[in-house]
Amino acid sequence: MGGLYYYGFDSLYLYLVVPAVIIALWSQIKVKTTFSKYSAYRTDISGADAARRVLELNGVHGVKIERVSGNLTDHYDPRTNTIRLSESVCDSYSISAVGVAAHEAGHAVQYAKGYFPIKLRSVILPVCNLGSQLSLPLLIIGLIFNFYFLVKLGVLFFCGAFIFQLITLPVEFNASSRAITSLKNGSVLLTDNDIKYTKKVLSAAAMTYIAAALVSLAQLIRLIAITNKRR
Repeated sequence: MGGLYYYGFDSLYLYLVVPAVIIALWSQIKVKTTFSKYSAYRTDISGADAARRVLELNGVHGVKIERVSGNLTDHYDPRTNTIRLSESVCDSYSISAVGVAAHEAGHAVQYAKGYFPIKLRSVILPVCNLGSQLSLPLLIIGLIFNFYFLVKLGVLFFCGAFIFQLITLPVEFNASSRAITSLKNGSVLLTDNDIKYTKKVLSAAAMTYIAAALVSLAQLIRLIAITNKRR
């Protein structure tokens, strides 16, 4: 039994990690189907123009908007102060495109306004990236050679990656909230249904971040249990 537990074939993996992974896969499917569904609902403004309107309504200037290849590859790059919108969003006149583009503009507004969680996330990002890359090798080496210090260090690094995902949650929710408020108050979207459908698109996207955090939490609990058992 100890050997099986050592190699990860344990009940926690089956009953904790696997369900979390299933939820994550479901959330990925959900965001794609929701985006596709509400792409059929037309608007009078393109994704790129919606992003510009959100920026203007919040008094944010100097942000570039670029078109990039891919599907749902949209993101805001604070290093170059650029919103990059995918082919299915940038020039599309749909509820889905407007919601996604406005959300990315919300991130640009966060940086411009000095929103603390996104500043904190930017500060800890390099450390968390390094920690996530080192955590698994440290755990494996520590477990194989019975170096408990390395095992603890690996778990600690994994904790850092999990904390980063937790900080990401309010960042994403706040960006969506800023987007919806701007679209509504700025009369970018004119009907209650438009606002409701946009919220559905952004809620589906938010689920992917919640699911990712659940997977990390499940893995963290399992790693702590394995560490305690091996000790």
